[in-house]
Amino acid sequence: MERTKLFNLKFIPHVLGFLVISLSLASCTAGKSEEKENINKAIALPVYEVQSSDASTVKDYLGTIEGKVNVEIRPQVEGLLQEIYVDEGSFVQKGQKLFKVDASTYQEDLNNMVATSRVAKAKLANAQLEVDRLRPLVQNDVISDVRLSAAKSEYEVAKASLDQANAAVRSAAINKGFTLIEAPVSGYIGRIPKRIGNLVSKGDKDPLTVLSDVQEVYVYFAMSESDFLYFSKAKAREDSIAGVEYNNHNQLTFPEATLVLADGEEYSKKGKVDAVNGQVDRTTGAISLRATFPNHENIIRTGSSGTLKIAEIKKNVIQIPQVATNELQDQTYVYVLDKQNKAKRKTVKVNGKSKANYIVSDGLTAGDRVILSGFDKITEGSIIQPIPQKQ
Repeated sequence: MERTKLFNLKFIPHVLGFLVISLSLASCTAGKSEEKENINKAIALPVYEVQSSDASTVKDYLGTIEGKVNVEIRPQVEGLLQEIYVDEGSFVQKGQKLFKVDASTYQEDLNNMVATSRVAKAKLANAQLEVDRLRPLVQNDVISDVRLSAAKSEYEVAKASLDQANAAVRSAAINKGFTLIEAPVSGYIGRIPKRIGNLVSKGDKDPLTVLSDVQEVYVYFAMSESDFLYFSKAKAREDSIAGVEYNNHNQLTFPEATLVLADGEEYSKKGKVDAVNGQVDRTTGAISLRATFPNHENIIRTGSSGTLKIAEIKKNVIQIPQVATNELQDQTYVYVLDKQNKAKRKTVKVNGKSKANYIVSDGLTAGDRVILSGFDKITEGSIIQPIPQKQ
């Protein structure tokens, strides 16, 4: 009996050690099992690490298009429209005939003025003869010099009358010349509301047509005051870096402008903003600007409309792919990963677009990891197996 007790007491430490080891092994096995279970639960999704970088934001401005030269063709004389040499939409060269007004009345006026001029010329010749006849008589004291002075006065009157008659001839010739209307510039003919036989005059409300020179076109658009200040400050910074003193008289430098035409396609040529209105419209808070585009292929016409795109460069901003965002009512949110790779929903503030990215002004910092897709598979706290993606 005593030997049995001694045997039991002898093996108690060994039994206790075995139990401790067994419990430790069970604990490790349980930890590994739980970790393995978490790994099995993790959802493999693409993840983008947020970085700060420069972003190019494109702003759209609705514009109206006009030819560089738009000339209203109006008659300078009154009469019946006798000829129309061009058709609507035709391209004409400078100096080409456009319209002809009946010139018969003006031709008769010219003929009368020419005849009057000839009479005045003859009178001047007679006055000169009278002066020449009286001059030697006065020199020989045959007659008094009063008669010679009177003859000289008559000569001056005749000379003035001739000048007046010649001026009337030139005026009549000008009026007759106005009956033939020629193109003052090269360009395209607009609508022609008058027809042959209609009475036209320089007091008409509507012009005969409008001639547009569209080798270059102007696009007029309005920009908000805040956008205009952005470019003003950008110019001031550039001048400061270059060591140039900036003042209000310096012309602002805008990036090249892109024009999107009415069919939705971008125009192949780039434009330049080259004119700025001196005042901000108080009612709209906008300022008017003008961009110039080459149009040698004559694709754009006066009266067209288009959308002007101008890029703004924003320095060191947070950008995330647009596909990473979700919207709920008026809020935009994303899913980010914490250190344990658990998904957490965060609300962000979007402040513009740059290509396929959103510019985020609040809610994210550099280094945050944002989930790009698979939002239907996750909820708050879901464990994610991140698949790193490069932008």
